[in-house]
Amino acid sequence: MARIVFPVTLAGVLLLTLLPARFLPDFGTAVTLYDDKLHHAIAFAVLAALGSLGWPGHKARLVVLLAFTGAAIEVLQGAQLIGRDLDGFDWVADCAGMALGLTIAGWTKRRVVGLP
Repeated sequence: MARIVFPVTLAGVLLLTLLPARFLPDFGTAVTLYDDKLHHAIAFAVLAALGSLGWPGHKARLVVLLAFTGAAIEVLQGAQLIGRDLDGFDWVADCAGMALGLTIAGWTKRRVVGLP
């Protein structure tokens, strides 16, 4: 199931992060300094957890993919075309979210398998 939900979630995250800022209120969201970091962290926590559960033997590839995805999002957000700002701390929030997501996935796997 995680292998199906991961790409759909990734597409949603990319849509919301690369959507021009003027369209965000239509989705019921706005970009503020603190909410933005929280949104990045939550999105990448979910992506990391889903990816880890869907492809448990490829954690290193997942981390590299998500780290590059987060960096690419920031570069594209810095393009004047979409009216968003490049912020390196968003990428830091992405990485923190990945760490949280991988931790949650590990706990989930141990709980389901019954490991201590």
